[in-house]
Amino acid sequence: MPALLRRLGPRAVAAGITAVVLAPLALPGYVLRYDMVFVPRQPLSWEMIAPADALPRAVPLDAVVSLANLAVPGWLLQRVALVALVYLAALGAARLVPGDRLLTRVVAAFAYAWTPFLAERLLLGQWALLLAYGTLPWLVLAARDLRAGRRGALPRLVLAAAPAALTPTGGLIALATAAVMLLPPPRVRSPRRPRTDAPDAGPPGAGAVGAGAPRLRTTALALGAVVSLNLPWIVASLASAAGGSSDPEGVAQFAARAENWAGTLMSLLGTGGVWNAQTVPGSRTSALAPLVTLLLLAAAAFGWRELWRLWRGDAVRLFVLAGGGFVLAAAGATPAAGLLRWLVVTVPGAGLLRDGQKFLIPYALVLALGFALGAERIADRLARRFEPNAGRVLLISALLLPVVAMPDLAFGAGGALKPVRYPADWDAVAARVDAAPGEVLSLPFEGYQRYAWAGGVVVRDPAPRYLDAPVLMNDALRVGRVTVDGESPRAARVQELLDAGRPVAEMGTRWVLVRTGLAGTLPPATLDGLRLEYDGRYLQLWGNPAAPDALRESSVARRIPALAAHLFAGAVVIFAWFCLLRVRRGSWYGPRNHESGEEE
Repeated sequence: MPALLRRLGPRAVAAGITAVVLAPLALPGYVLRYDMVFVPRQPLSWEMIAPADALPRAVPLDAVVSLANLAVPGWLLQRVALVALVYLAALGAARLVPGDRLLTRVVAAFAYAWTPFLAERLLLGQWALLLAYGTLPWLVLAARDLRAGRRGALPRLVLAAAPAALTPTGGLIALATAAVMLLPPPRVRSPRRPRTDAPDAGPPGAGAVGAGAPRLRTTALALGAVVSLNLPWIVASLASAAGGSSDPEGVAQFAARAENWAGTLMSLLGTGGVWNAQTVPGSRTSALAPLVTLLLLAAAAFGWRELWRLWRGDAVRLFVLAGGGFVLAAAGATPAAGLLRWLVVTVPGAGLLRDGQKFLIPYALVLALGFALGAERIADRLARRFEPNAGRVLLISALLLPVVAMPDLAFGAGGALKPVRYPADWDAVAARVDAAPGEVLSLPFEGYQRYAWAGGVVVRDPAPRYLDAPVLMNDALRVGRVTVDGESPRAARVQELLDAGRPVAEMGTRWVLVRTGLAGTLPPATLDGLRLEYDGRYLQLWGNPAAPDALRESSVARRIPALAAHLFAGAVVIFAWFCLLRVRRGSWYGPRNHESGEEE
């Protein structure tokens, strides 16, 4: 019975956390918030594979969602994705903890799956980034197993990195994690005699350098596979006409920010500090929030020493990942912001660094592991000094601490993740665009809007995902009173026409979609030369009689390399699945004692 409890306990806890966090998803409809936009059926287009004049921020994510939509409806796909990211985060953290003490694993599950980072990014709609968050513990597990030479470790590493690589940021985090975790073990002196059964250990007296390191060929295969998963967005960015530079104004606007009186650094130490104040849970602004962070850090300090004692070289690798991610997260709020501004202008792709807080993912994992091990160590001292129940009470208090400190993550962040239904106008417009395919210009020219039918929640324009046609929309982002310029030259041209009060028909798009019922009005001449084709409660569709018959599409030179990169990455994932099927089931699912490296 104890063995069964150790096996099923973490799974039950992970399922419970997931159910509490995502409870509103039991209702029908779609959860729409900022970047999280799912539609009934997302068509697959070349713009999702090789964007013509925009940076590939959603490559290969949009293409993968479109392919999945062929078999799974959008409402179900969204629930699968959200459940997966929370469940995998909780269970992965529990499995990664050294040792087999159930309460310690449960503490780690809560400490990693109930964090300000997960709450804030979920409220920002960045579910794909959170897939990288949820799969990071599994990636670390697979990397440790690969270094130890265990069966099935290489395909598991690839499959753990694949969800992360759906976005450029997640792909880079996965690549950095694989590279650091697979490095040869550093020559360090252990505080105790090295264990001969740990991944980094060799024969007695060999320190941290031993035979556990994988062969160079295996390491090269692993890193090459993870690089291949990143090829879709890399190739697409090289082929895009948008260029690789970004608006340096975004460095200040997307920098980490203070959530309470303790300042930005303390917010980051607590895994918070996201740039968008509207996605911060109310509990994070409490005067007590910094005190909770200090309590977490104090317990984690004990745990990090224990992690060092048990894992040695792997602990160093995790500390390097966490430290590097934390430096990137804090850079925009420090004097290093000047260097970031220079990088985003001169180095292609460096715009990924503007929102640095998202790189806290490795730090959040290391904090959760340290807190769980620290709580266990303190509990053992209390049990020896007083009685065993004192230790159990402390561990139970430790697992409840994240929930008590941030209760507003429960039940869909207090109802913020409530599903809504799309108005019938969207299907009517989609049918007319399907009947006469052509590029669509979406107005008012704001990429993010508050929709009345969505409960006034800020949502990214659903048109590019709902309509089976190229959609020209504004890629600039308004942050308060500041507008961070986008990269699309055609979007900039539309803005010039609107600013000059000229008709948008000059852009030559076949359709103009106007979202009614929103604040603000269009300039009087904006729709001159257009013909009203559909007039609904929420949407109007205007046709452009002067539009060219041919669709504006990406050139073949852009399409072929990008498509080849997608196909190659997909082949790597499929091959990894095939290889994993040949390995006994226990190598992935069987509980493992990560202190000794032995399967239970």
